[in-house]
Amino acid sequence: MKLSSTWCRAIVVMIAGTTNPAVSVPQELDVSDFANWNERSFSGNTQYTQDSSENSNTLQAEANGTASAFYRQGRIDLNATPCLHWRWQISQTAPQALDERTRAGDDYAARVYVVRRGGLAFWRAKTINYIWSASEPVNSKWPNAYAGNNAQMWVVNSGNTLAAQWVTHARDIQADWLDAFGETINHLDGIAVMTDGDDSGSQLSASYATLRFTARPENGQCSNAD
Repeated sequence: MKLSSTWCRAIVVMIAGTTNPAVSVPQELDVSDFANWNERSFSGNTQYTQDSSENSNTLQAEANGTASAFYRQGRIDLNATPCLHWRWQISQTAPQALDERTRAGDDYAARVYVVRRGGLAFWRAKTINYIWSASEPVNSKWPNAYAGNNAQMWVVNSGNTLAAQWVTHARDIQADWLDAFGETINHLDGIAVMTDGDDSGSQLSASYATLRFTARPENGQCSNAD
């Protein structure tokens, strides 16, 4: 991805400047209201199209050597709803020859970001990027090649074995944040998705659906069954 300023590559640039009042959400927060999301271009525009034909909002993403993010601003109370759930599907990964830990290889068929603002200093904002990697093993983690340690890449799917299939995920954001940054946090300031192929000139597509935050179940473990 192209870098036009020190922190422009991170999704947090759009989210960092907003202040939203805390909203208590006791059990669930649906964030698949894609009509209320916004787009930010980094290198051309990925085409994001909302599809509500199956009674659940689905977002289609088509990148043709482009990179733009689709994002939702708003304070998310992690004490009330720390479990993030989503489903996604890709046509294929970016080329497996890419070194995804470098700027030249920073292309992914699917990403889901969670973002926490760094106070008034937006460059201190942090994000976990859950990604569908081309070749890195599941549960691999590394600093983003553009944003450095403030943006941690985290592989939750890898390779093409599950391409063209819907895959469901559930993540405990508080637990993952502690793992990624050594910090305990009580809220997020936004969420985003991105399908991008600008660094390699790739054509990539993905679908995202049923993004929501829920409370932990009685056993304390976020799971796909919630």
